[in-house]
Amino acid sequence: MDKPKLSVVIPVFNEEAGLPALFARLYPALDALDTSYEVIFVNDGSRDRSAALLREQWERRPDTTRVVLFNANYGQHLAIIAGFERCRGERVVTMDADLQNPPEEIGKLLAAMDAGHDYVGGVRRTREDSWWRKIASRAMNRLRERITRIQMTDQGCMLRAYSRQIVAAVAQSREVSTFIPALAYTFALNPAEVQVAHAERAAGTSHYPLYKLIRLNFDLITGFSLVPLQLFSMFGMLVSALALVTYVGVIAYRLFVFDWQEANWQEATAVFWDRDILAFFLIGMLLFGLGLVGEYVGRIYQQVRGRPRFMVNAVLERNGEEPAAR
Repeated sequence: MDKPKLSVVIPVFNEEAGLPALFARLYPALDALDTSYEVIFVNDGSRDRSAALLREQWERRPDTTRVVLFNANYGQHLAIIAGFERCRGERVVTMDADLQNPPEEIGKLLAAMDAGHDYVGGVRRTREDSWWRKIASRAMNRLRERITRIQMTDQGCMLRAYSRQIVAAVAQSREVSTFIPALAYTFALNPAEVQVAHAERAAGTSHYPLYKLIRLNFDLITGFSLVPLQLFSMFGMLVSALALVTYVGVIAYRLFVFDWQEANWQEATAVFWDRDILAFFLIGMLLFGLGLVGEYVGRIYQQVRGRPRFMVNAVLERNGEEPAAR
């Protein structure tokens, strides 16, 4: 296979129902770009017939199709990294397999790269998602930008284009848990964003329920910033100072306003925090802090174990099946 100018990387997980529609729209859209291309599908341990459909598509279009087969489910971002490690194009586009990212919009990303940008993010013009996902996404976008200083209008859109240099840098990072759009942004010299269309899923259901969305944002924040730990340290110092000032205030109130009788001491202290409420609040914050520290320690633990990030059963390409492990 000659070196193409464009590589399209698509992670696939249980997309049996939607793959035929994806094939029917993707290849004509890429043919219309009038450039050489390859499509790399990464099967992320699908439990349906997705792998079989990908093999059939590879047999139909072996000149432009390559398929990476994982032995288990490792997650969307590791699947993309596996595609990054094997892509050959000068420019690399990522997109989802559910057709919420219309393949006809790829040309907009490439046009922005023609203008000199090395990283182009898609911004969904009209989101076809539930109201709670839209609200949660906006809130997390604002929180992420304030904490990490990474400016992405729409972090949930996977329709993005990267230069060859950025793709190589992301693949070499060797992080066990990462958020590719944010990591690529840190390597970009001239990033840009373009508005793209967004559609409802062609078939199936979302693979990002509420829990996974929360986990993803924990990984994003703890993977790119120490601000949460710093904020918690500042909160601890603030609580300690407030407790000291309160204690001194109670003593002064007792000395200069009331006499030393026990009844008056109880009356003086009654105006301050209820001890049970304060104890519950401080215990809750302590548990939150331990969990926050645990997030960072867990990332260190995953990294220092040195285990392969993913295992590849085979790579279907014109030269044959290539067993591999990473």
